[in-house]
Amino acid sequence: MDRPFHFSVLRYINWLSFLILFLSVIQTQAQYDSVYVDGRWRTFLVHLPPEYDSAQDTLFSLILAMHGGFGSAYNMENQSQLSAKADTAANPFIVVYPEGVKSPSGIRTWNAGDCCGYARDNDIDDVHFISVLIDTLLYRYAVDYRRVYATGMSNGGMMSYRLAAELTLKLAAIAPVASSMTLDGPWTPSRPMPIIHFHSYQDENVPYYGGVGSGFSDHYNPPVDSVLNVWAGLNGCTVNNDTVYHETGEYLFKVWTQCDNDADIHLYVTYDGGHSWPGGEKGSIFGDPPSEKINADDLMWSFFLQHPAEGNTSVLPNTISDVGTFRLWPNYPNPFNPETVIRYTLSGGDNSPVEVRLAVYDVLGRFIKTLVKERQFAGTYSVSFNAGNLPSGVYYLRLEAGKRQQVRKMVLMR
Repeated sequence: MDRPFHFSVLRYINWLSFLILFLSVIQTQAQYDSVYVDGRWRTFLVHLPPEYDSAQDTLFSLILAMHGGFGSAYNMENQSQLSAKADTAANPFIVVYPEGVKSPSGIRTWNAGDCCGYARDNDIDDVHFISVLIDTLLYRYAVDYRRVYATGMSNGGMMSYRLAAELTLKLAAIAPVASSMTLDGPWTPSRPMPIIHFHSYQDENVPYYGGVGSGFSDHYNPPVDSVLNVWAGLNGCTVNNDTVYHETGEYLFKVWTQCDNDADIHLYVTYDGGHSWPGGEKGSIFGDPPSEKINADDLMWSFFLQHPAEGNTSVLPNTISDVGTFRLWPNYPNPFNPETVIRYTLSGGDNSPVEVRLAVYDVLGRFIKTLVKERQFAGTYSVSFNAGNLPSGVYYLRLEAGKRQQVRKMVLMR
């Protein structure tokens, strides 16, 4: 009797998931897309803010939002309400909802280490998928490579922790929700990682104090405080577990501060809600009512804005003067092989020379070559770049003129 009942439940879940997906497609104008990685098509949903099409010479922040177990891109979009936040924020951003691999029974999960399900059991390389996805998005859209962030619900939040440890150079900060870090250590991130974590004391699926939850994954979850204390050590934080706000009936807010590279850690724990997205919608299939005390979207976006990934490209040169306006024109050809011409215009200012630096970086933000570094007057300049010794891929031009800067993508295709 157990087996037929089990499969009838799965058929119901699959039917309900399809209905939710169908209704979501009708209601959203986001683009459902795919990329071929490791022998399979991996799917994702792209949501562009209304300002995207009309914006010129503007680079947008990118948030990768990963669903929980049993979830999907459309389920995550509805539960988190991040698309609505992207459209109404003073600084609009792009949201992309990647999807985990689907098991034969139709359940999507992420391989976050010791969790969860089909992805973990089959050693799916989800880190590689997200890495390829970021490269693809940087090529297709006007994304600021210094402002790529990751968040996720439950198993998706666990995946954001794994990305922080293993894909550090491609992310600026992470915001796990209702999750823990299930990746065995030692963790070796290549730089400090800012983290803002959201949880509820009422979460029985991923208990805040650790242990095996009541969910389907049936695995051990490390205590959230323990996870964040380890990250505080990795980030070089000198102020640990500082409780900023704690009142019964409201929420706990703790911080780890004075960290290397300003990689602070924030923790919000609510007394209401449960295994849910604070301020969002209840999960379509499983999940608890969301907290009404805080809004995760508002808090994480404010945190993200304060934490770009500067890396090797963060130091601006000493300036002699500022410049009124300037423009880094599209390079021609683009894509190119192996040479392209970059043109930029300086204008305005006080007609005195300005310190100009034009440099090339790879997709990880690592310095490749300086093309121009000198004082220049107003005018239009051209410079050639030969990439004969570089592999195919996405590269960035960064023009720094006075106190201002501009970035453009270019693609080397051999």
